[in-house]
Amino acid sequence: MSQYAALNGARIFYEEIGSGPALVFVHAGIADSRMWDTQIDAFADRYHIIRYDQRGFGKTLPVAGEYSFREDLAALLDYLKVERAVLVGCSMGGGTCMDYTLEHPDRVTALVMVASSPAGLDVDWVESPLEKPIAAAYDAKDWDRAAELETQLWFDGEGRTPAQVDAAARASIYEMNRNAIQLQAAELGTRKPPREPAAATQLDQLTLPILVIYGDRDEVYIRNAADYMEQHIAGARKRLMANTAHLPNMERPAEFNQLLSDFLREVAPA
Repeated sequence: MSQYAALNGARIFYEEIGSGPALVFVHAGIADSRMWDTQIDAFADRYHIIRYDQRGFGKTLPVAGEYSFREDLAALLDYLKVERAVLVGCSMGGGTCMDYTLEHPDRVTALVMVASSPAGLDVDWVESPLEKPIAAAYDAKDWDRAAELETQLWFDGEGRTPAQVDAAARASIYEMNRNAIQLQAAELGTRKPPREPAAATQLDQLTLPILVIYGDRDEVYIRNAADYMEQHIAGARKRLMANTAHLPNMERPAEFNQLLSDFLREVAPA
């Protein structure tokens, strides 16, 4: 069922599908909730799936005023009367899920961090040669070029050309990101300051099951963040998906779904 919820001054688009333990998917900052299409197909027969568009993405329009992604997530789960859930977040969505978990530890059964990192984490990184052209495209308000370059950075990934990735999935992520860029160009709304203390300084407080999934074609920072979480979160499990970049669930959905299914079978059996 797809509909909208009036939350924190915005109309948040969301979908609820299936029944069973709650399983919440939170999208990346270059996508929207459609990035989880193949996961919906795989898990809706045994889980209560919730996915939504964060404000400024997909069908959730940006609005004036201050906002916080983690507060929007909290408001949505309250609205839907979800007492406990497994949270699956990709990139920016993973940071949102970890922040929510630290604030509401009694409401999260398990956490899956996909191509993501804790907020405030300081690990080694290498600037991509695409960073400056992307910034120039934004300065020129060339949204088509910005979306294409970001697709090269995040979907094609390190050492691959557009011809070496799935064309349909690439076209989908380009369209989602292009839409988000256009929405955010309206410059409506102001992000609240980051949560303090930063999640990176509180990893010892995470005592729930955590699965970290990442790709070896992703940015150096994300790969290092995966290592850091494995080393600093008690019991965290790290899984590499070879020859994938920042959206491994879209590139190799069968493999991703198997990793997630194996984890869920242990932490939230349906």
